[in-house]
Amino acid sequence: MKKDRLRIRLKAFDNKILDLWAAKIVEVAKSSGATVSGPIPLPTKRTVFNVLRAPNIDKDSQEAFEICVHKRLIEIIDATPEITQKLANMDIPQGVEVEIKI
Repeated sequence: MKKDRLRIRLKAFDNKILDLWAAKIVEVAKSSGATVSGPIPLPTKRTVFNVLRAPNIDKDSQEAFEICVHKRLIEIIDATPEITQKLANMDIPQGVEVEIKI
């Protein structure tokens, strides 16, 4: 069987859920006998929106809203098709985006 290297990138707004699922992915990979590197925290992307409080007057009164996107990278060395199948069958929650590259 051919062994590949998998790079799994996780993105989420909530860092606690992200860390929980990163740990579960590492656990699945290690239980199958693969070498795992990570989870490696990547830089957090911050987006700030400034909104006027009153639509017609008082430009100096603004409210700031922020969205943070947290990212993690997991690299699985010596990945087998069995590991790939287990990762594909995992039930990932709605707030976590998973990108797998071979």
